[in-house]
Amino acid sequence: MDLQLKDKIALVTGSTAGIGHAIAKALVKEGAEVIVNGRKQASVDAVVADLTVLGAGKVAGFAGDLGTAEAAAALLARFPRLDILVNNLGIFEPKAFEDIPDADWMRFFDVNVLSGVRLARQYLPDMRDRNWGRILFISSESGLQIPAEMVHYGVTKAAQIAAARGIAESVAGTGITVNSVLPGPTRSRGVGDFVDALAQAGGKTPEQVEAEFFEHVRPTSLIRRFTSPDEIAAIVTYLASPLASATHGAAIRADGGVVKSAY
Repeated sequence: MDLQLKDKIALVTGSTAGIGHAIAKALVKEGAEVIVNGRKQASVDAVVADLTVLGAGKVAGFAGDLGTAEAAAALLARFPRLDILVNNLGIFEPKAFEDIPDADWMRFFDVNVLSGVRLARQYLPDMRDRNWGRILFISSESGLQIPAEMVHYGVTKAAQIAAARGIAESVAGTGITVNSVLPGPTRSRGVGDFVDALAQAGGKTPEQVEAEFFEHVRPTSLIRRFTSPDEIAAIVTYLASPLASATHGAAIRADGGVVKSAY
């Protein structure tokens, strides 16, 4: 299927690893011009080189912490036009609620919420002028089922869903769509490292830790495994395309059935 993404300009924040990297790779394969983002220049350069060899779409890089207003302004100065904005940048950290200080709450909001809100705000006027654009927030099933082990993370993911819907309302009747995607537990780099560390500490295999996680922590999962970044990227790439023009203001679940709902 041709997703009609050839020559569309896309930014994927936090795309040097995990879900973001998979999304960037999928968009490049479809012929989009993709801007890779990460905090470290070396990591960005490595991914740009890796994706460039695919030969389908052009690849550029931007090294900077897009959780800050300064980096967002520098990005706009260098790349004044985007057709597709994928707000994937995010952090997570298991921590008991009573141990989460104000500084952690502010840091999680800056990175997980304000980074995407800020970028949407600065690129939306040009999208309006051209009457076309795609804005996607990579949220989480944790935004619907706030996890007790990281309340601050879940709250920011709920905020992303709300922000996406609100922005969608503000562009009603245009050629711009705004949606959020809700992955379930996904084997990203951070999750893989976390599982490996637990396995090593407990004298278990990563497979045993994964099985125990879905038995005790996410027992409602229907697939009983971590999703892969590529599985999430496939959904995001479709939603970024002109073919997804009827999907607007939606929270698309890619959670493996973790959220126990018939709709």
